[in-house]
Amino acid sequence: MKFPRLLRLALLLLPLTGALLLAGCHRDALPFKLTNISGHMPDLQFQLTDDNGKAVSAADYRGKVLLLYFGYTHCPDVCPLTLAQLHVALQKLGKPGDGVRILFVSVDPARDTPAVLHAYVNAFDKRAVGLTGSPRAIEALSKRYRSAFTREPSGKDGNYEVTHSSAIYVFDRDGRARVLSTPGTPQDDLVHDLQLLLGTGTSA
Repeated sequence: MKFPRLLRLALLLLPLTGALLLAGCHRDALPFKLTNISGHMPDLQFQLTDDNGKAVSAADYRGKVLLLYFGYTHCPDVCPLTLAQLHVALQKLGKPGDGVRILFVSVDPARDTPAVLHAYVNAFDKRAVGLTGSPRAIEALSKRYRSAFTREPSGKDGNYEVTHSSAIYVFDRDGRARVLSTPGTPQDDLVHDLQLLLGTGTSA
């Protein structure tokens, strides 16, 4: 029965809903079409391991517009759909899309090794980076952006799903949180806002 899982997902999204209400009161010089979270979310900060097994931090991605998404490779629906949509959005940007990186943070580090993440994210877009780390590090990053996830009970075959928030956090070249997207956001709105962020300098 799907209802309990949907209810849990709705509860996970409650902290984010509060952030959206605050964001609606903020005005920004750039005419964003997506939910503006400038000043309502902290700058990007983390220390994780990328899909090549290298220790990385948010500073390694300065100068790029970043799309932060929490998911996992065994996700049956929303994760592959979201990554496919982000790939199409970057394709619409053309050459400037090379200035964007998708940061796919695994909420299932037990199964999502760097090698598994590398094969998964590269199947969608070469500008996607898989990130993993200790459960504590992933949980801390999730809480930093008012996201949430919970592991569901394992089935008889030992497999399990992870219910997680589906927000996409967009950061500018300086690592500042600027807008919030979702899998249901009109793709042209995301492309529009990415164009705005790509067109600004690192001091904008």
